[in-house]
Amino acid sequence: MMQGLIKTRTELPEMLVLEILSKLPVKSLTRFRCVCKPWSSSFETPHFITKHHHNNIKNNYLNLLLKRCHGGTRDDIHYFSQLSTEKDQNFRVNHNIHLPFFENFVHGPFIHGPCNGILCLADLGGLGHNVALWNPSTREFKIIPQTTVQRPPGLLDFSTFNSLGFGYDSQTDDFKIVRSVTNYFEENLDEGLMEDWNSQVELYSLKSDSWKEISFTGFYAFASILFNNYVNGFIYCQAVGVDHHILSFDMVNEKFSTSPLPEFGWSLEQYYLELLDFNGLLGAIFYPREGTDKSFDLWVMNGSWTKQFSAESVLGVERPLGFWKNGELFLESSDQELVLFDPSVKELRNLGIHAYKSTMQITAYVESLVPLNGRSEYEECIIRRPVGG
Repeated sequence: MMQGLIKTRTELPEMLVLEILSKLPVKSLTRFRCVCKPWSSSFETPHFITKHHHNNIKNNYLNLLLKRCHGGTRDDIHYFSQLSTEKDQNFRVNHNIHLPFFENFVHGPFIHGPCNGILCLADLGGLGHNVALWNPSTREFKIIPQTTVQRPPGLLDFSTFNSLGFGYDSQTDDFKIVRSVTNYFEENLDEGLMEDWNSQVELYSLKSDSWKEISFTGFYAFASILFNNYVNGFIYCQAVGVDHHILSFDMVNEKFSTSPLPEFGWSLEQYYLELLDFNGLLGAIFYPREGTDKSFDLWVMNGSWTKQFSAESVLGVERPLGFWKNGELFLESSDQELVLFDPSVKELRNLGIHAYKSTMQITAYVESLVPLNGRSEYEECIIRRPVGG
């Protein structure tokens, strides 16, 4: 006669266990590294990292990061706010994050990306020498080494970094940064001194952890700083030459090419243009330079340019900041408040988050386990403060 129940343990197949784990947030996976060494090792494999990232994209698990400044000028200390994405919390601030590496630079860092969950931060308000990669999910931070690209002889004491793009090379599994550099010279003429300049383009590879010069002729370009302008292996920016074009950079072939802008019917002297990733396609959003009664036209490239939507007479707003789920658009109001506009019902919702004018930049990203070979936020003295804590 049985004295008690016999307990049995069912072992799940390893592949099924990893499939389940790949659907968990990074915070949970960080804790589960302590469960057993095979799990910890599996979380570092390219297959698991890719599977985990694709699951987050598939389920549209987005996180929100807002860069802002609370001071009385643009030059006060900039910091990041992690916003809640829970439906009932109205995007309230969960954490404020301070990055000491950028605190002594004018305007703080601009965000480029995200790309596979990685953000590229760059000081383009000053001389632009300082660049870092940041994975806010794993809380890893990597300071990019200074360039070793040789400058032409006769250079003045400084060069400026005018634009920057950040993207992913799927062929070599490498993250790359491309930026343009303007070099300034003095020329001796009979009547005195004259300043002259030329441009170089340089590229950083995370795999080699180094910079190199690449060829670039014919255009002067500046990149978007409001939106993520990396789309499906290409970086896009506006090229200014004889005509207005889009300049694209192929992350695999490391080559530039141009394509036309949409014929949106207005002059770029009257309208701002921002290029962005819109649901995996290249998008272009146009909005007026003047007034607080704005219109927003979104065009999308899918073989050819087509107008996605047009929102007219949105009152009391200054500029777009980024798209949210279901095509909703974050905007900066004329009162320097973060607001959310739903084009389908033409509804504007105040979110109660303020910043000094034109310092807000919002980034929506999915979590990622991609390693940077950098250091932890703690080692870089990055401070996260829970709101109310």
